[in-house]
Amino acid sequence: MIPEIKYNCLIIEDEPIAMEIMEHFISQNKDFHIVGKCSDAIYANSLLKMHQIDLIFLDLHLPAIKGFEFLKRLKNRPHVIVTTAFHQYALEGYELNIVDYLLKPISYSRFQDSIEKFKHLMNAEKAILEIEDRDFIFVNIAKRKIKIILQDIFYIESIREYIKIHTKQEVYTVKMPISKFEKDLDENNFIRIHKSYIVSRSKIEVMSASEITVNGKKLPIGRTYRPFISN
Repeated sequence: MIPEIKYNCLIIEDEPIAMEIMEHFISQNKDFHIVGKCSDAIYANSLLKMHQIDLIFLDLHLPAIKGFEFLKRLKNRPHVIVTTAFHQYALEGYELNIVDYLLKPISYSRFQDSIEKFKHLMNAEKAILEIEDRDFIFVNIAKRKIKIILQDIFYIESIREYIKIHTKQEVYTVKMPISKFEKDLDENNFIRIHKSYIVSRSKIEVMSASEITVNGKKLPIGRTYRPFISN
């Protein structure tokens, strides 16, 4: 029986030896299928248009367009695991919600940790199970389905790969990127004000040019989000 392939991945790497190592590592995991491999971002963009990609293994120092610049240009980017010899770009990578940052030379055990993190995120994305009439949402927390009334949400806070959903009842913690959660919210009812915050429009108590107060909590307005927020 042919094993089911769960995740399609793309390798973007301009060093032949590093490319071979990554191919070998990925081939050891039956849940992954290499859809394509390339050495530059321009060809990678073409492959992304032709295939449904779940995960990109991305080197940063590429010809023509560098790795992070390539990511910033993608509208609906897949999950990304960065592979690089340079540690100084780690912070910028996490600001772009990458799954992991692998420093070369990469050991197989470190690679395994990284793809397990990816799998966990993929499963977490399934935590949003259902939105019915935009009134409530179910999330999976500790193997339980928790119903959250959307009108009860004050704001959503991002902490690395987790989000905290602040509601009238309690604060729920879910392992999921805030960008993924944002896609399932009605923009008429919720607004992104910062890379780390989404707020319920109806719960806004005070608004200024630099911050919004929700449930007594002052939240900063990110510079890039200010043009989209009306006083």
